[in-house]
Amino acid sequence: MKNILVLFSHPKFEKSRANAILVDKIKDKEGVTFHDLYERYPDFNIDVEAEKALMSAHDIIIFHHPFYWYSCPPLMKQWIDVVLEFGWAYGPNGTALQSKKCLNVITTGGSRELYCSQGSNSYSVTEFLRPFEQTANLCGMQYLPPFAVMGTHKIEIEELHTYAEQYDSLLDVLQQNLKRTDVRGFSFINDIPQLQTTDKI
Repeated sequence: MKNILVLFSHPKFEKSRANAILVDKIKDKEGVTFHDLYERYPDFNIDVEAEKALMSAHDIIIFHHPFYWYSCPPLMKQWIDVVLEFGWAYGPNGTALQSKKCLNVITTGGSRELYCSQGSNSYSVTEFLRPFEQTANLCGMQYLPPFAVMGTHKIEIEELHTYAEQYDSLLDVLQQNLKRTDVRGFSFINDIPQLQTTDKI
């Protein structure tokens, strides 16, 4: 079974009903390490060597965060800047992350319809996440499509619990070695057949 590291970053986690439901579903799951960056590093003083060891011990890395101004919260960006060092994560001798899988799990206030060339945000979620994708490419990791819970301001609690069930199922599928060919052609990993249930989201 593959080991999964969930790097969670939310500066106002206590106010997020969507993330509270998602996190509560998966945080104690077998084979999953839930790592709350704002809880661990409230002063932004990241223990780089400890984080490298954590990354090395896991096969799959999930960047779980709200979509803040088309990106991630500042602590997650700080984490990426200081932990993914030249000579370790990338560069001639930087092979520590080779072949590991990674993806984003995001929540957005805006709906899917707003994230396209015709929508008010002008670009797709995939386009906004290009820096994560290219970071993965640079580090020799396999980048998968994002798991996205969108339009969170209007979603009913029952729907959020359905998303949480999907998130839990996604981790099961990842632990069973989901292949990149299984997600080819999907903008969101939510939409792969393995995660579809009788409950329509």
